[in-house]
Amino acid sequence: MPIDGLWSIGELAERAGATVKTVRHYSDRGLLPEAGRSSGGHRRYGPEALDRLLLIRSLRALGLPVPEAGRALDGPEALEEAVSGQLREVGDRLAELRWREASLRLVREAPEERRSERLRLLGAVPVPPDTTVLARFWRRVLPVRLPGRVVSSVLDAVVPGTPAEPTPEQVLAFARLHALVSGAGLGPAELRTARPLPDGEYRPAVLYEGLTEVYGAAWDAVRTGRDAAGAGVLDGFVAAYARALGVRDTPAFRVRLTELLAAHEGPLMVRYWKLAPVLFGPDEPVLGLLHHRLGASLRVQVGELTA
Repeated sequence: MPIDGLWSIGELAERAGATVKTVRHYSDRGLLPEAGRSSGGHRRYGPEALDRLLLIRSLRALGLPVPEAGRALDGPEALEEAVSGQLREVGDRLAELRWREASLRLVREAPEERRSERLRLLGAVPVPPDTTVLARFWRRVLPVRLPGRVVSSVLDAVVPGTPAEPTPEQVLAFARLHALVSGAGLGPAELRTARPLPDGEYRPAVLYEGLTEVYGAAWDAVRTGRDAAGAGVLDGFVAAYARALGVRDTPAFRVRLTELLAAHEGPLMVRYWKLAPVLFGPDEPVLGLLHHRLGASLRVQVGELTA
């Protein structure tokens, strides 16, 4: 080190294993502290500049842009925030790559006569995919009078997430689901049949809050190896509809309810709940399947009552 304990820009660059151009760039951006100037007006740097330069180079090697690397020098919290941001970005890139890999495998493994169809399906899905279209579909299906908290709860339960490490089967299911809910033919008539009861004839919040509780009990039964429609769960299912319609639970109402459920089990929702389960995790309840099992149990019971 020179007598004054300071280095020229070239000496600093040499010690850091960087180019003079790089050091000058960082210095011009105010990222490297100058300890002074030589008699000729040249920049002089001390050990602090070397430490900061080495840190910037390390952050740049981890993929942080220069502005982010510069902000990370402001203290421990700034460094943690910058690294966390980069981790999120890397995670997004990995998710995109995994989705692309599964999509390519899906095309490669498809029979030749199905490849064009699958390519068209995949081409309509953004990469990485998101569930915006699915959520928008459900917002159109749900009653307009439903409170916001109930809407959020329903969306959390019926919109599957995108798998972190998708299989080709999951990519295909998502692409088909995406095509289903974004179809041009989803008019008011189709959406009405997707709703649990005729518009204007029931109290939506009462029904959805009641069904949320019932589905929770049904899922607990399934997880413990019991009948989803047993131990009062089916009675709770019927009671939720009865309360929403403002009527009593009677044998005659149960017959009527089977007819209402059949009328609102159109091809749109049947198709949705055939595709969606592939995308839910093993520990996530699939409400469409629980609803189907409860409805089927009710039909059996009604059949026994009317036999």
